Amino acid sequence: MTPEASGIDRQLPAGEEIFLDHVAHFIADQEAAQRAFSRCGFTTAPVSVQADRDPSGKMRPSGTGNITVMFRRGYAEALFKTADTELGREFATMLAEHSGLHLAAFSVDDAEAAHRRLAGSGFQVRDLVRMSRPVETESGADTAAFTIARVKPGVMAEGRIQLLTHHTEHAVWQKRWLDHRNSAIGLIDVVIAVADVEEAAERFARFTGRAATRTSGGAVLQLDRGGVYLVTYDRISERLPELAITKLPFIVGYALRVQSLAAAEAAVDQADLQWHAFDDGIAAAFPIELGQGAWFFVERLAGLPWRAEAAARRA
Repeated sequence: MTPEASGIDRQLPAGEEIFLDHVAHFIADQEAAQRAFSRCGFTTAPVSVQADRDPSGKMRPSGTGNITVMFRRGYAEALFKTADTELGREFATMLAEHSGLHLAAFSVDDAEAAHRRLAGSGFQVRDLVRMSRPVETESGADTAAFTIARVKPGVMAEGRIQLLTHHTEHAVWQKRWLDHRNSAIGLIDVVIAVADVEEAAERFARFTGRAATRTSGGAVLQLDRGGVYLVTYDRISERLPELAITKLPFIVGYALRVQSLAAAEAAVDQADLQWHAFDDGIAAAFPIELGQGAWFFVERLAGLPWRAEAAARRA
């Protein structure tokens, strides 16, 4: 990915940087979700079950597992329930509302420092979580490890909005999983419909430490790589009339950079998805197995209408 698309051509942040790291679909059927990703032109890594460390230091099931779609920058995942834990029960409650996107994670260099910053910025925080999941690499078994800073349920009403630090880049972004038939190479923005843009923009600005730029019908928070687009119901309904949004806030979808828009079009056509073109990209509804929401595919960052408008307003 070039600096034009991301600002920084690096997988993980350094110093005070903050990146949009990944988003997650909450789903009920892991096998169906894996087939759906593949049908839409994505390569999936093997299923993995997550664990965290209890106060005694012993590893225990976290309550969820995942299927990942790894990009050259960032990733997407589908989460499913694996155990009756606190996290597993929270997952089940969100899934009962609707299947689809319920998580956006931002990567930082130091999750412990970010945890302190959140608390100092008025957020009610939970204890740090040290999570891991087993992965197979081409050289054998390995472990993907993360430290996660979370706020208490309901503090970020949009879903599970969290900060994390990666400790094992080599195990997470394996080269063999990075090529996709639809030519996707990077996660750009997460799109969230909210009832009150001003309130949400102020809160996300405190959460990420980055200022928001107002646009007509929304606000954009541009991070050191990636960003957040907060949008009103009316504006997103104009752009995605086919998407039924029954409750606000609602994580609508995410933007992906592709090497070839023609390859993305061919993939969504082949998958028989409902899609339409906009000026410099296409929007495609998720297959039902991945829940409610949409992908926004572009070859250039400036191809996203909200990014273009925000850039013009900052100029």
